[in-house]
Amino acid sequence: MNCITLFLCGDVMLGRGIDQILKHPNRPHLFEPYVRSAKDYVSLAEANAGPLPERVPFDYVWGDALRELDRMNPDARIINLETAVTSSEDAWPSKGIHYRMHPANAPVLSAAKIDCCSLANNHVLDWGYCGLTETLSTLRAAGIHTAGAGQDDVEAATPALIELLGRGRVVVFALATQGSGVGEDWAAGRRRPGVNRLADLSAESVRAIATQVRRFKQPADVVVVSIHWGENFDFDIPVSHRRFAHDLIDSAAVDVVHGHSSHHVKGIEVYQDKLILYGAGDFINDYEGIGGQETYRGDLSLMYFPVVDIATGKLVELSMTPTQTRRFRVNRAPEEGIRWLEETLNRESPPLGARVERRADDALVLRAFA
Repeated sequence: MNCITLFLCGDVMLGRGIDQILKHPNRPHLFEPYVRSAKDYVSLAEANAGPLPERVPFDYVWGDALRELDRMNPDARIINLETAVTSSEDAWPSKGIHYRMHPANAPVLSAAKIDCCSLANNHVLDWGYCGLTETLSTLRAAGIHTAGAGQDDVEAATPALIELLGRGRVVVFALATQGSGVGEDWAAGRRRPGVNRLADLSAESVRAIATQVRRFKQPADVVVVSIHWGENFDFDIPVSHRRFAHDLIDSAAVDVVHGHSSHHVKGIEVYQDKLILYGAGDFINDYEGIGGQETYRGDLSLMYFPVVDIATGKLVELSMTPTQTRRFRVNRAPEEGIRWLEETLNRESPPLGARVERRADDALVLRAFA
């Protein structure tokens, strides 16, 4: 069996407070109702975990994840980058929260050898069309593939094509929905930059995606759909999401559904022997010290390492490394965090036909059942 290993994770939010501790911070001003400076998020984190270093090395935020990535050596590393990479001052009007990381801090992504950034989300246009243009050009200059946003609807819908040196490709489509906070005014158009936004989760939308997949997919390609969908802080999986994910696999030849937006991990499903992540959580953010949603444990996350059969796109194995964000960096989760993740997945995944087991090395391994 000829297989590849992917690295997938939840939202990577490198703007705002995290940008302020990197080597080249943007101006810190914000337009939020209660917070006017990104430095306030640094102060909140410091009140929670002690003083943070300043002007940190570019690999700082990845912390323990770098060693795990080296150990697992995935063939493709795919993230949802929920941050504009720009110094634009063109803040999107009437939007409450604006995320940006300075372009000179883009080596943060290279430090983790990221192959592809999904940009179909509700923060990539936070700093306007100029900010989106700079995000695209900065990532392109860094040699990082993008999907899900562009200068028009054609570019936004075009997948990232990750070559695997004679072993086929990983084809990444990125999509966003209204339910994740992406309004119609952010949708890319014939002459308008924007996001690859789904109008709905209908059969017609599935057919449109299927047409795109047929256009690009070649033999030995593994197709990933990275989709930003759903409300924040809710373990429930809408019937419409589950039906849409199934239809992508049944009718659009999709091999992996990589869902995100929830800010916490959600249940996992294996359907027709193919992986569906309904919510991958937040992998890196600046939420430390912000109260109100502690029961969802947004500080805990997982590094997802699906092994996929190239010939069939079927899932061979899924191992997950538990992590915790603390001091604006990724750390291995403590014992209580590992237990919480294991118990949560074993509460949320059985209705979807799956459960997890903890290995001796503390990884969680998915077990599907009929």
